[in-house]
Amino acid sequence: MIDEQDAAGAVGDTAETVVDDEPSALLTRLRVIEDQPLDTRAEALAQLHDELRAQLEAGDAARPHA
Repeated sequence: MIDEQDAAGAVGDTAETVVDDEPSALLTRLRVIEDQPLDTRAEALAQLHDELRAQLEAGDAARPHA
């Protein structure tokens, strides 16, 4: 079972630990974030956004350009 800190992520997590290949892990994390107070929620969502963007950019860099 995922506890709230693991699901919400801690500041300083790397992009590799954000979202694994399991979509339910992301949904669980989002549900935990949504249950937090507004200021904490905003920080957690901003962190998640940054981590997801980093994963997407890393995926783009790994793909050869045509």
